[in-house]
Order: sequence, then structure tokens, then C-alpha cells
Amino acid sequence: MTQTTLHTPDELDELIIQEKLQVALELQHDAWAESTADGIEPEIIADAAISTAIRETVRVLGEDQAEALVDSLRERILAGEFSPERILQ
Repeated sequence: MTQTTLHTPDELDELIIQEKLQVALELQHDAWAESTADGIEPEIIADAAISTAIRETVRVLGEDQAEALVDSLRERILAGEFSPERILQ
């Protein structure tokens, strides 16, 4: 007997967002790997990626929301969210 799991519309929206995020991360990882294979230094790749992300955020959402995003990223960096040594429990 198969059990069907029902999700609320909000849960489905969150699942879709998480799936899109996963695909975007995989595409960016592939681009990063290709760039390093072409001999581009990681700090140059990072600068280009961050610049593009901020430019597009300003274009789509405006300067205030771009600034809020940068502020939230700073907090997340300081909290260790992006540290490779971070252990998820």
C-alpha cells in the first residue's frame, strides 16, 4: 500500500525554492570548477561571482534590498555558515 504525503501550499513553495537553490548551487559549482580548470584564481572567480550577484540584485530588487542582502551575508559569514569546517547537526 502506498502512502501519499500531502503538503500545504506553503510547504510546496518551500520545497520548490529549495530545489531551485540546489540546482543553482550545482550550476555555480560547475562554473567554478570550469574556471579553475582554465587557470583562473579562486579570488578572481569569487570577485566576479559576487559582483554579478550584487549587480543583478540591484537591477531586479533595487539598492536597498541589495544592501540588506549584503548585510545578511555579513551576519551569516560571522556566524560561520559558510566555513568549510562547520559541522551540521
